[in-house]
Amino acid sequence: MSIPCPPGVDHEIRRLLRRGTALGGAVASADHHLLWNALGEATEGGRRFRPALLLATHDSLGGSRHEAAIQVAAAVEILHTAFVVQDDVIDGDQMRRGAPSLPASVAAQVRRGGATAHTARRVGDAAGILAGDLGLITALRAVAGCSAPAPVVAALLDLMESSLHASAAGEIADVQLPLRPAERPETLQEALTVAELKTAVYSFQLPLHAAGLLADASPDRLEALDAIGALLGIGFQLVDDLLGVFGDEERTGKSALGDLREGKRTALVAHAATTAHWSQLRTLLGREDLTDEDARSARDLLAASGSRDWVEELALWHLSSAVDAAARRDLPPAFSEALAATIAEIHAGLELLLPSDVSGGEPTGPDPVAAACSQSAAAQRDAASQRASA
Repeated sequence: MSIPCPPGVDHEIRRLLRRGTALGGAVASADHHLLWNALGEATEGGRRFRPALLLATHDSLGGSRHEAAIQVAAAVEILHTAFVVQDDVIDGDQMRRGAPSLPASVAAQVRRGGATAHTARRVGDAAGILAGDLGLITALRAVAGCSAPAPVVAALLDLMESSLHASAAGEIADVQLPLRPAERPETLQEALTVAELKTAVYSFQLPLHAAGLLADASPDRLEALDAIGALLGIGFQLVDDLLGVFGDEERTGKSALGDLREGKRTALVAHAATTAHWSQLRTLLGREDLTDEDARSARDLLAASGSRDWVEELALWHLSSAVDAAARRDLPPAFSEALAATIAEIHAGLELLLPSDVSGGEPTGPDPVAAACSQSAAAQRDAASQRASA
């Protein structure tokens, strides 16, 4: 189950990209086209769950600004793309969605033109940073020019700005965590704070809060949407952390070595650092020359320490807590249904983990969290029906 994203979002993204091409004007050059075309290609192939969540939430709250919602949803997707291509530079990721990342793609293009490997890598990284900058200004301009009333646009721009600040803080914190000496690994709270700032704020709180603003939601409802977004985002990031180490590369489309080689200090590592397996595991983390055999050893240690199962349970707790929060705040049944679809999408990521006989973890089963969310929505709908007939 997933939330369908209306085709209007892709149409609006294409319109924004055409506008960006024309903005080159007199300064348009092969270099501008290189950056802009690379950004356009990077927008393709995503699941579009952020704009889908925004639109579904807007509709569930009784919003009537459908055109503006489409415009803001497209802006959120372009914002995501901008973050992704810059994150690929920061993390040195060569693959994204089963294909070369933007930095790797541009580097390969420059390499074919005769540049050295070192020069091509520099150009690819620069392209990732600059194309990301173009994406950020495009997203902000799209929100500024949306058809919502001026006070709503101002609030949306404030939201975009605060989300950018939080995400930047989360990104730099994420980069710094592996620099800490192994004898003083990060705490779980530090890892979860990074997950909230880096991922939850812009991927979940931003689309939920933007939907609320467009639907003229009350301050109490906006606060509830923020709380739900934080829980969803942390749950999402925890699943992504598992995929970064235990993911089946053929199905995820990204390397399962990158996080280990980078020594990324996720909640998975924070938990392992509290176990008797840490002394062995810490010697494997952050090694650029980590082999496939070493990676298997690291996965075995993370599974034997109980860290894999513990993080999976923690992810499910955050997702189920989002369900509980929605029920407590008396949000519309239609919102609970959209929430269920989003949670099912996140939970489906656990199906992409390596089998338990490889990693030592427990096999995943049905999606109990999404089922609970659907039951909550049904209960709310029944209650509303009974009130209407009383």
